[in-house]
Amino acid sequence: MSRSPTLRLVAGLAITLSAVALYSGYTISQLRGLERLQDEIIDRNRADSLLLLRIQNDLNGLALAMRDMLEGSEPYPLTAWQPQFRRIRNDLEDALARESRYSPADRDPGQRQYLMTSLAQFWDALDRIFTLAETGRQAEARDLIRLSLQARQEALSAAVARLLVRNNESEQQAAARTRGIYAGVERNLYIFVVAMLVLILLTGAYMVQYNRRIFAEVAAISARRSELARQLIAMQESTFRSISRDLHDDFGQILTAVGTMLQRATRRLGQEAEAFRAELREVQEIVQATLDKVRSLSHALHPVILDDMDFESAVGQYLPGFQKQTGIEVRYEKSGASRDLDREVTIHVYRVMQEALNNVARHAHSSQAAVRLRYLPESVVLEVEDNGVGFSASQGQGMGLVSMRERAELVKGTVEFENRSGGGARVRLTVPEKAHA
Repeated sequence: MSRSPTLRLVAGLAITLSAVALYSGYTISQLRGLERLQDEIIDRNRADSLLLLRIQNDLNGLALAMRDMLEGSEPYPLTAWQPQFRRIRNDLEDALARESRYSPADRDPGQRQYLMTSLAQFWDALDRIFTLAETGRQAEARDLIRLSLQARQEALSAAVARLLVRNNESEQQAAARTRGIYAGVERNLYIFVVAMLVLILLTGAYMVQYNRRIFAEVAAISARRSELARQLIAMQESTFRSISRDLHDDFGQILTAVGTMLQRATRRLGQEAEAFRAELREVQEIVQATLDKVRSLSHALHPVILDDMDFESAVGQYLPGFQKQTGIEVRYEKSGASRDLDREVTIHVYRVMQEALNNVARHAHSSQAAVRLRYLPESVVLEVEDNGVGFSASQGQGMGLVSMRERAELVKGTVEFENRSGGGARVRLTVPEKAHA
């Protein structure tokens, strides 16, 4: 018998669990990295870009206000635009303060410094322009807007645009990294699934091969057991036949001779030996009873009639003797056209009937029994039933039932043990036609 596959299966399970744990750990680390990328780069870049757009919008508002101041289409002095610039300045300062919290960690500090310095210079120049306008120097103030302030605004817009472009590039790079992480996780998932399928296939192939080997060994053991059972039963029948013939021929002849000699001695005695004659008759009766017992035992060991007659004749001779010995009334029924059975099949069917009736006598507590023999086109069926207590759990593995199963297998038939619904038990032996053809 091969070794148990438990160790190999446990090792395979350990490898599978280790692979699952490693893959799960790798996937979790990748997803956490993706989460950090999402939080630290992508979401932060988007928030910063929104604030830069707000700053860009404020700078565009400054450009529009300066254009209106230079056109002079409105009959207002330059100082009338001062509240509008103050509002834009407050919004710009708030947006810049917020943007400083969301700016990417890899941004060059010099860019922000340039933006803040340029914006401070813009406000200083704007303050000088409004100072000139307040002193009535409108033309000089407009020239300063045209020559200095607009250039500063354009430089600020260009700087903010560069920051937006840089944020867009960072977001594209983060998106590419995200796609790379997703692709890596997907690729590893496919590899993991394929590896698991391969492992499952290998494990399944190993189990199939192992089960085939086990079933083959079990089949070989079963075949050897059946052959051994056949040999044991054949040896048993041979031994019973030999003992039966010895009892019938040797002991039977001896007892018969003794009985004959006693009869002769009885006839030769005179009238005066009547008492001695009575004793001889008593001895003769004992010898005859012993002879009947030996013949009964010989028949039980091996029904000699099976050697000379058919199965039905052997059954017809056995049942009256069984009734006389046990006091159980046995009803015999036959249906179907009789046909000859193979000698080996006859022995086994007869033994199953004997064992079934012996179980009735020993265990059933039954007063009646029935033996039915049915000749069917494809089989011969023997049934023995009683009206007793039925089969108990302790009888299921009894030697008698085991013997009947073995004999049924030897003739390629089946034997069934049933408890009848109305009480009692039934033994049914079915022998296929091919077993006795």
